[in-house]
Amino acid sequence: MAEIGIIGAGTWGTALGVLLCHNGHRVTLWSAFQEDIQYLKENGMHKNLPGAELPEEMAFTASMEEAVREKELLVLAVPSIYVRTTARAMAPWCTEGQLVVNVAKGIEESTLMTLTQVIGDEIPGACVAVLSGPSHAEEVGRKMPTTCVVSSRTQKTAEYLQSIFMSPVFRVYTTPDMLGVELGAALKNVIALAAGVADGLGYGDNTKAALITRGVAEICRLGVRMGAKMETFYGLSGMGDLIVTCASVHSRNRRAGYLIGQGRTMKEAMDEVKMVVEGVYSAKAAKGLAEKYQIEMPIVTEVCKALFEDKPAADAVNDLMLRDKKVESPALPWE
Repeated sequence: MAEIGIIGAGTWGTALGVLLCHNGHRVTLWSAFQEDIQYLKENGMHKNLPGAELPEEMAFTASMEEAVREKELLVLAVPSIYVRTTARAMAPWCTEGQLVVNVAKGIEESTLMTLTQVIGDEIPGACVAVLSGPSHAEEVGRKMPTTCVVSSRTQKTAEYLQSIFMSPVFRVYTTPDMLGVELGAALKNVIALAAGVADGLGYGDNTKAALITRGVAEICRLGVRMGAKMETFYGLSGMGDLIVTCASVHSRNRRAGYLIGQGRTMKEAMDEVKMVVEGVYSAKAAKGLAEKYQIEMPIVTEVCKALFEDKPAADAVNDLMLRDKKVESPALPWE
């Protein structure tokens, strides 16, 4: 049994808290908002997680010290835009070698750093890892079979975390490619926005399949140039997460894209979704990385134009279709 602090009482942090409690661990769930803690205590459920009952033994707190001090494992589950400030707030109570698992998905726009890099920047002595994959909180909270991947700097740490999270309904694989896991997790949100736009425009399965497939190509080009492994992007945190985020009714990114495809502005779409849409924040970072590493990412480019330059969604799709002729797999030789 491990003492675990979950930093962030959104749907994902809460769903993981339920999972870890059922795995026999002692879990303390933290929120910055006292009213959220009170709601969880009084109702035994999260208002955005229907069907997920909170175990009686789960503890709740608005005190960062209580959530972090003397915990064997910390799960950082706040939206990507709050990772740096939250890690900074955690740091005073973290010990040397503190194990911190990031479960948010994004890239810091101002620095182009991955989130584990951000955490390491703010908590220098921490042992940082990442858990990712096709895993909507709404389904994990209801104990639907789910598979994820965990990565860290050492095999020993990854296998320890695998044992902590693994359950009959939550299967966990390990990989040494932490950079690939994080890039796949962040960039798929941008492609999911594009898939949602296509849905909002009334396009069909052909369009979505094209966006997913060519989206993987863009992610692979950038990721490999940055030092990640190609195999990772065809795995759970790449193709797996991309498929579920582009297609699921639970996907905030797809939903926001759908609204933009129907004519809403980026701000109107985010206001209507009412939760953080990670792809909006990752889109600028993805474009920045593409420019830094001189990688062609046309889907990312058009998404940014639709989000931040008010380019009509239909024009963005049209410009994607009318680009110069290309070879699908340049590495394959003609006989």
